[in-house]
Parts: sequence; C-alpha cells; structure tokens
Amino acid sequence: MPTYDTLIINGKLVDGSGNPWSYGDLAIRGDRIATVTTPGAIARTDAVQIIDAAGMVVCPGFIDIQSHSILPLMMDGRSLSKITQGVTTEIMGEGWTPAPMRGRNTNPMDHAIFPYPLEVWGERAKSWTRFRHWLEAMIEQGVSTNIGSFLGGGTLRMVGKGMAMGKATAEELDLMRTVMAEAMEDGALGVAYALIYPPDAYVDTDELVEICKVVAAYRGIYITHIRSEAELLVEAMQEAVEIGRRANVAVEVYHLKAAGKPNWPLMTSAIAVIEAARAEGIDITADMYPYAASGTGLTAVIPPWAQADDKLFEYLRDPAMRTKIKQEMLQPSGDWEAMGSRDPASVMPIGFQKPENKQYVGKRITEIAAMRGQDWIDATFDLLLSEEDRISTIYFSMSEENVRRQLTLPWIKISTDAGGHDPAWSAAYGPVHPRGYGTYPRVLGKYVRDEKVLPLEDAIRKMTWSVAARLGLRERGLLQTGHFADVVIFDPVTIRDCATFEDSHQLSIGVRDVWVNGVQVLADGAHTNAKPGRIVDGPGRKT
Repeated sequence: MPTYDTLIINGKLVDGSGNPWSYGDLAIRGDRIATVTTPGAIARTDAVQIIDAAGMVVCPGFIDIQSHSILPLMMDGRSLSKITQGVTTEIMGEGWTPAPMRGRNTNPMDHAIFPYPLEVWGERAKSWTRFRHWLEAMIEQGVSTNIGSFLGGGTLRMVGKGMAMGKATAEELDLMRTVMAEAMEDGALGVAYALIYPPDAYVDTDELVEICKVVAAYRGIYITHIRSEAELLVEAMQEAVEIGRRANVAVEVYHLKAAGKPNWPLMTSAIAVIEAARAEGIDITADMYPYAASGTGLTAVIPPWAQADDKLFEYLRDPAMRTKIKQEMLQPSGDWEAMGSRDPASVMPIGFQKPENKQYVGKRITEIAAMRGQDWIDATFDLLLSEEDRISTIYFSMSEENVRRQLTLPWIKISTDAGGHDPAWSAAYGPVHPRGYGTYPRVLGKYVRDEKVLPLEDAIRKMTWSVAARLGLRERGLLQTGHFADVVIFDPVTIRDCATFEDSHQLSIGVRDVWVNGVQVLADGAHTNAKPGRIVDGPGRKT
C-alpha cells in the first residue's frame, strides 16, 4: 500500500527560507509534508499520485498578510483570484471585521468596503458576539484558503464609542480592552488600525498604546495603515515607532508607500525611521503591493471630521456644511491626509453601481467633472450622494522607483491589500484594483524574472516564511517535513499578471497546481472546487 498521497518530482524546490533552490522530491501525506528528499529517493510506487514538476518551481503557498476577502469569501469561498496566484492563506482585518457585535457596534455590515448583497449574512452576523464566530462561520460554509485575522481597530472603536470623535472615556476604554483580550483568546493575530479612515482616525496615540498593551500581553502584533502616507509620512511612521516602544508591541506597517509626487523623496526618510527603530531594538517591519497606484474609497478625499457620527451624506446635502467641507478640501488643515486635493487628476473612481453613473467608470475625477460641468469637488460630492456609498477608487500617486527600492528591503513582505474575486461574478460589480488578481505573479514575473530587481528565493521568502514567522505560524511558510502541506507549483518562464487598471478582471497565468492542507485546490490551472481551508490562530488563542 502506498505510503504517500502525493509525490511531487523533478521540481526546483524553493523552500521559503531564502536559501538557494535545489532539485528534490516532496511527498505529502494527509495534511502535512511527509518528507523533502533528494531526487529519486522515494520510489514512484510509494505514492498514490505522482506530479511531475519538471521545469517548474515548487514552493510554499503564499501568505497574504493584508487580504480584504472577508466579504468576497461570504459570496464565494473558492477565492479564485487568490488561489490562481498561489495564495493559500489570507489574513484579514484592516480597520474592519464583521465581529464582534458588542457595545455600540450593532450593525455588522456598517463600513464594509465592498458593495456586495450580503443581507442574509448581515442578519446572521448579528449573533457574532465573539470575534471567532465569523471565522467559524466561514469554515462552516467552506473556504479554499486558510483564513486568519486581526481584530479591526475601527470595529473595536465602534464597540466602545461608535462613530463619535473625541477621547474614549475610562469606561469605554475598559470595554475596548476587554473585547481586545477576548479577541486575542479567540485567535486574533493582534489589532489592525487604518488611521486615515473614520472611526480609526479619531483614535489618538494614547488610546492606541493602551489597546496595544493588551495585544502585547498575548504576544500579538499592532498592524497599521499609518496616519499619513503623504506630507506627514515621516511623522506618521514615527508615531508607529512610538506605539511600539511605549506598548512594547511588535509593529507591522501596511502597504509601505509615499503618496503624491512631491512626497516621493520622503521614502528615504521613512525607511530610515524604520531601520533606526530596528537598530534600537523595536520590532517594526512592513509589507507592500507591487503597484504604483493605490485603491480605496472616494470618501478618502473627504476630511474625517465630516464623516463623524455617520453624517457625511447629511452634511453633503446641507449647503452650509457642504461649503465648509469644500473649503477644507481646497485648503487642508494639515492634520489629515487630503487624498486628491494636491492632484485631483490622479483620482480615478471605478466602483459605480448606479446605471446612470456607469459612464464614469475608469475616468479621472477631473474628466468626470468636465463631463458634468462642475469642479472636481462638487462632482465628488454629488457622485457620493448619488451612490450613497464610498465608491471604490484608484489613486495614481506613487513612484515606480520607490516600488523597486522597497522590494529589495530585507524586512519587507508582499501583500495584496485586496479581496479574492472570480470574473464570472465580480465583474458585475465593476472594476477593481488589479492587485486582487495579479500581486504575486507580478512580483515573480515582472520584478524577479524580467527586471531582476530581486532574486527568486528572496521574493518567495517575502511571500511565505517571512510572513509566517511574523504572524507566529510556525508550521506554515516552509517546505519542511511536518509542516502543513500548503504547496504551490508555478512555471517561472510564463508566470505573469494579466489584470490591468483598464481591464482588471483577468486571472493571472503560470501557477499550475496548489495544495492547501494537503488537498489539491488548483490542478493544471483549474480550480478543483475543494474548500479545505482552516483557521490560523494567533499566539493568544485559548481553546
């Protein structure tokens, strides 16, 4: 009787550690890597399935430390655009999670970032009083990727203070500490704040430190979209370092970038802040996606105070408040990141749902304004009122030179900052940022093979073991005997991203086979419909 379920032969093994590749055979038994051996050491008759990986790279599955697949997975657990990139684990939670339903957080789909019809889940989610409830619901439904999450910092703030601005009271802060501790015991990897978006933007440094002290007690991570990625990039990075120092917590910076051409040179100083902090002994690292454009809501051009208490649309209908908001956008006060105010021509809204607005998809806000006979701010206000939604938007604000430079940093990791999609259903909701389809193949094709910005082994380390080690996932991220069998086979000659900003719903090519927990979810480029994903827990998990 065969000893192994699957034997992968003739491949170039890149084990995820950063070590040089080598030829070898890899055997899978059950949900684990049974052995990694020299070529031919295992008899072909000793395995149920033989996979010939000649000419291919065999590596660990990619771990996406910044996934936005919460809502897409509620619609389609296959996560097709992630699996076809080689992603086997998705880590969620930036700013928002649909649980826990506690305190003033009474609507689980408030501030959700995708316009998907989730009314049924919304009703079910009202019972998710613990952080873990929604993760377990995802596994019960079935998901192809492993899933884990940080507690959304905005959700935590909603629990304690709703959408109100101002300092949390002692009672509100105590509730948030309690809920944070519960989430860590439920398996949260830490807390994730997005400090340019309300209600996270209303949280001051002292409150962040107090929450992070709880996270640190459970050996978790403070992961952050810092307060500014533009003019105040360096100051925002310094705040992240201060939180790490005062709370004695590990810090991870989401999607490192310098936004806006005048701010591109600030990347040098931002990197210097991180490296000085690391030299001091502060545990701070970062991740990034390989594109020179970002993606978020059109509401990001609006000052945070105008979004307090969920009154944005009410304010935009009030002529006096509308004038006040417009004046702040024309002459930003400097205490918020005025996305678009410096260069509105870099702003491209894409997430229109109303039929009358579909004509604007893919046009810059300045072009849309000209079509409507308005200035760009009034056009923005009226479009937001028309949709009554945040309107997914692309911001062309970053430097390709900085992207290349960041990829070489030893403490950087690769992430998508995106959800998983399937063109068969996702295209109906309009374009998305191409990173949801192409992040990992783009690195491996464009930056490793074509431009030789970084070696193959280092790129894969930044997608696998570097992430697993950061998150404390000690049995994932390496091709190592005894580790979970999350394995990818890809063609290094053909792998590439196909999604573009003009035509985003295109799957990448070159990833041939993928296993998650020993179950094949991609075979010869086709999804098998298997859903063997499991929850990956943070270090504070109590069973």
